[in-house]
Amino acid sequence: MLETGTKAPAFELPDQNGQLHSLEEFKGKKVVLYFYPKDNTPGCTKQACGFGERYPHFQEKSAVVIGISKDSVSSHKKFEEKYNLPFLLLSDTELTAIQAYDVWKEKNMYGKKTMGVVRTTYLIDEEGTIVKAFGKVKAAENAQQMLELI
Repeated sequence: MLETGTKAPAFELPDQNGQLHSLEEFKGKKVVLYFYPKDNTPGCTKQACGFGERYPHFQEKSAVVIGISKDSVSSHKKFEEKYNLPFLLLSDTELTAIQAYDVWKEKNMYGKKTMGVVRTTYLIDEEGTIVKAFGKVKAAENAQQMLELI
């Protein structure tokens, strides 16, 4: 996990519609950047729906919400449509942002070691600096936690 006070690594990734987005385009806004393991899994769905429900409140505070996983653009599109998600879901199949933000880690699943995304959320300020970093996030509580922080 990256430390607070460091410059957020730049990225350019496709969203659920295949359109490229970079961190740079959100300069001047707060960015809630959350990394999650997989579309349509129970924890990830709770987390995404929590952000979706509270999205108007984030907008009122001039903040954008961006979710990133290694799922494909088409997987993100289905996830967005199924749960009516109003924010960007970026596809990082090459793991460039996932590794740059240090969230690709060894995990222990039922005694078997695998590599995967550790659920992590960053708050990035208007200048592109990480002001808060949360590792091993509780999916159901994350959106409210971030909203209160902003």
